[in-house]
Amino acid sequence: MSVTRPPGSRLDGVDVLRGLAILFVLLNHVNMRLFLAKIPFAAGLPGQLAATLLWSGQNGVQMFFAVSGFLITSTSIRRWGSLSRLDAGAFYKLRFARIAPPLIALLLVLSVLHAVGLKDFVVAQKTGGLGRALLAALTLHVNWLEAERGYLPGSWDILWSLSVEELFYLFFPPTCRLFGRGRGLVVVLCLFVVMGPFARTVLTHGNEVWHEYSYLGGMDAIALGCLTAIGLSGRVLSRRVLRWSGGLGVALLIFSLGASDLVAAWGLADSGLDMTLVAIGSCLVIAAAAQSQWTAPRLLLPLTRLGQRSYEVYLTHMFVVFALFGLFRSSGSPVGRVPLLFVAVIITAALLGEAVARLYSEPMNLRLRWRWIEGHTGGVGKGPNTRSMLSPMASSARSEPEGPSSSIPTGK
Repeated sequence: MSVTRPPGSRLDGVDVLRGLAILFVLLNHVNMRLFLAKIPFAAGLPGQLAATLLWSGQNGVQMFFAVSGFLITSTSIRRWGSLSRLDAGAFYKLRFARIAPPLIALLLVLSVLHAVGLKDFVVAQKTGGLGRALLAALTLHVNWLEAERGYLPGSWDILWSLSVEELFYLFFPPTCRLFGRGRGLVVVLCLFVVMGPFARTVLTHGNEVWHEYSYLGGMDAIALGCLTAIGLSGRVLSRRVLRWSGGLGVALLIFSLGASDLVAAWGLADSGLDMTLVAIGSCLVIAAAAQSQWTAPRLLLPLTRLGQRSYEVYLTHMFVVFALFGLFRSSGSPVGRVPLLFVAVIITAALLGEAVARLYSEPMNLRLRWRWIEGHTGGVGKGPNTRSMLSPMASSARSEPEGPSSSIPTGK
């Protein structure tokens, strides 16, 4: 029988999953700059390989959402004993301490760059200008604004996934208090899972942005993560079950990411089930990682570290993408240097995310936690440490995850 990891420890499998997710986002966004500049660097690559590596940003965000749902639910169960006893005030303070400091700093920087008129950072009047973008970012509807008025600049656009995720955080405590006893919460979460594919297809009414950015379109992955945490709570799975869970999860992710042509041919993309498969595969991997105590080999340590800093990398990576792509263009856009551009963006974005985390977001997180909760109660801490409460994009993590491999988004 496997042994559950002790509270406070990190889950290497989850960090590797987040590392892959943010890597797909980085590759996607560099590729988008090259695509919009009409630089045919991928002409010699096999179509499926190019689709997997360069157009999997949306898949990466779906992976982030599944991880977020699992971590928030599992840590809440450990912290308060059961979801029905969740302390809403403490929950909101913990989430604010983790998410708000780097987000507010980002918005301040973006506002300054807009004010000085720096290219790639100016919010056009057709989308409402700076004030409207700030309002959307602070009131959880960047995705709604873009669906109504068009895409924001890249560093603003990435905030659509935070709008989805933060709405989940907003309603998570009252939902747990209302339905946390018995099976009511499971039924509610299952309804979100069922609605996800419809939200990505029928309910979009042909709106490209809403197809990728809708609230319900991301909630099925979050709900599946929550259900995974609830299903594992108080249970110890056998080694055989864990092997099957991890193996099937990896297989589903390989199929979803590496066989997009087949996914499209089978109608899974048209039905919205392609993203559901990504979420299910992610949750199966998470379940295996959560109880197996799998330790990442040294070869994967850079990817693990990237996953641990996924939120900071997600928020800041577009600065790196724009800066290095600008240097690439000023050098004449030599196709032979495209691989160097990708590598440089990944390494620089990782270093920037690490610096932001160490020098700013982690100290602010700990300071706010201590001031609001731990300094008064002796610690919230029956659950994992602060860093295990990371989200992707926390996304998005997803930085500015753009379209799934079966489609090519435009206008960004």
